Amino acid sequence: MGFNEEIHRRRTFAIISHPDAGKTTLTEKFLLFGGAIQVAGAVKSNKIRKTATSDFMEIEKQRGISVATSVMAFDYHNMKVNLLDTPGHKDFAEDTYRTLTAVDSVILVVDAVKGVEEQTEKLMGVCRMRNTPVIVFVNKMDREGGNPFDLLDELEKKLNIKVRPLSWPISNGARFKGVYNIYEKNLQLFRPNKTTIEDEKVVIRDLNDSVLDKQIGEFAGQLREDMELINGVYDPFTPEKYLEGSVAPVFFGSALNNFGVKELLDCFVEISPSPRGRMSDTRMVEPEEPKFSGFVFKIHANLDPRHRDRIAFLRIVSGKFERNKFYHHVRIDKDFRFANPVNFMAQDKNLIEEAYPGDVVGLYDTGNFKIGDTLTEGENFMYKGIPSFSPEIFKELINTDPLKTKQLEKGVQQLTDEGVAQLFVQQPGNKKIIGTVGELQFEVIQYRLLQEYGASCRFAALPLHKACWMTFSDPKFFDEFTRFRSQRVAFDKDENPVYLAETAWALNDAIVKNPGIEFHFTSDFKLN
Repeated sequence: MGFNEEIHRRRTFAIISHPDAGKTTLTEKFLLFGGAIQVAGAVKSNKIRKTATSDFMEIEKQRGISVATSVMAFDYHNMKVNLLDTPGHKDFAEDTYRTLTAVDSVILVVDAVKGVEEQTEKLMGVCRMRNTPVIVFVNKMDREGGNPFDLLDELEKKLNIKVRPLSWPISNGARFKGVYNIYEKNLQLFRPNKTTIEDEKVVIRDLNDSVLDKQIGEFAGQLREDMELINGVYDPFTPEKYLEGSVAPVFFGSALNNFGVKELLDCFVEISPSPRGRMSDTRMVEPEEPKFSGFVFKIHANLDPRHRDRIAFLRIVSGKFERNKFYHHVRIDKDFRFANPVNFMAQDKNLIEEAYPGDVVGLYDTGNFKIGDTLTEGENFMYKGIPSFSPEIFKELINTDPLKTKQLEKGVQQLTDEGVAQLFVQQPGNKKIIGTVGELQFEVIQYRLLQEYGASCRFAALPLHKACWMTFSDPKFFDEFTRFRSQRVAFDKDENPVYLAETAWALNDAIVKNPGIEFHFTSDFKLN
């Protein structure tokens, strides 16, 4: 298969949602259809719970939530599908934001019962900023929920995007009979408690066909009325509007029962975009360009705790990546070659010889990579658009086992490299302050430090309002600043000075009284 053919058969997307909307369950059903797994990890009762394939960290298994992006690749209908399952919990939204820079499209899962929730709105806001194509999957139709037309109105209003249903539910809850696939013009009947692959379809080209009445009885009339309203209210679906990010197709189903999932996946691989180009700080880079380039959007320490490995996740943008070939690390201006590049199925890794635009490659890292780093085949440019982390909660890290100080130091360095938290160090005393966007991150850090590094710690809350990075043209401005605020100055992992403001008033006062210093509210700035 030729280079361009390899590119155009790839689909790289993320599944995003509010917690508990069914995102990870939908992920597993996709893997089931792709033949990547044989048994879905469905929750069948309170006594039997099989852990989700994509949730591989121990704390995820214990808490039943996803706290890190998982990367999974599988083949479906001669397409190479790269699926990124993201954390739903708001405390780990930063990981999801970065993941959205590495995908070409998104499937957004919405709970039919709860509708559009806060985290859904925030994630969709990031997609709208980049005009990322989005398909909506309304999940849990087998539960009692609201009117689907009301839900469509809510989607348009809260997500700021036009929608167009491509399948339509026949009632819901206990009376849920199935969906009519508008896109393919067939009826799929719902069989509850079926978690295996089903392919029971009734082709109905004309809704006035009496076959419809025989299949769904009293619900046939309502479906005809609904379809008449849909065709009158919503514009006909065009793939072009979807690809430009102005219209979101909507599908209905039940991921737990594996219902409506195949229709969603079939349509997705047909209409979703092949790998797209990315803007660098110098020019637009297109996937068909012959020279390789890519960027690191995620780093994960101890993907396999037995081997203490550290993996950098690289999204390939252009050219072909080849094993054992030298590539240029732009930020540190060095060339590296990678003897053991891998692709993923959650925590399982497979050695690869080559990869193409759209693919996500795992590179074993000894500490050379940071999130946002760019690899090229020689050209000097950096990819743009990796969101910066802005802490909202600050706590001091206190070592509770001095005999494990080295392990704690290493663990904190590696875990904060992953980007879920910021590390600030104050002198004298080497005081370590962790900044995050949510409380749950502290629990995860504490758990992983103990389980993966054998280091125990506790956290003490600090009354801080904001961390601001400082740049200055003359060191005398910084020296003058520290004369009066030395107890509020720390340094980040890259030795950049940071002002830890206790209140909004203190921050404003510092800005006004120090015109020679520029205060930055993200770490994404150019040092002078």
